[in-house]
Amino acid sequence: MEGFFVALVVSFGVIFVAELGDKSQLMALTFATRFKTLPVLIGITIATALVHLASVAIGYGLGAALPTDWISLIAGIAFLGFGAWTLRGDRLTEEEKRKAELSNKSAIVAVGIAFFIAELGDKTMLATITLATKYGWFGTWLGSTIGMVAADALAIVVGRMLGRHLPERAIRYGAAVLFAICGLWLIFEALAELA
Repeated sequence: MEGFFVALVVSFGVIFVAELGDKSQLMALTFATRFKTLPVLIGITIATALVHLASVAIGYGLGAALPTDWISLIAGIAFLGFGAWTLRGDRLTEEEKRKAELSNKSAIVAVGIAFFIAELGDKTMLATITLATKYGWFGTWLGSTIGMVAADALAIVVGRMLGRHLPERAIRYGAAVLFAICGLWLIFEALAELA
């Protein structure tokens, strides 16, 4: 049970931080201006749960096939890459904005489809795969799903309260630093195992 809680907490924290300033938060804000908050969050939750379930399946399969010391090293390097990716920032494309604004389908279906497509290959999906190679699949899946939904819910609430975007630059730098810390920690752990 201890492994489950570690996976849950680590995955929640990593994905929550990774989602801050991500294009998914911008999509959540855009959808929340058109639809009620609850259907938007339901759509986000369904899409996230499906994408992250596939992610942990991939990661867990890789984890079973690879030695743990090398997994930690690769995961650490990946997290440094996620930090750099976060510094670069994310923007909604014009097509993604148009889909969010012009959807005539029900809010849950529209949001779910848009988020599912947007998250395929996104850094949160890749981070979830990376986490699942190191931790148990169920805790990683649950933690990553809750972390992403919580970050998107926060964007909606704060965006509505402030009437503007979150301070993107500060969030981006903070998230990049946290990714770098996690990456370095995993690299040092792997080097200790390999030595």
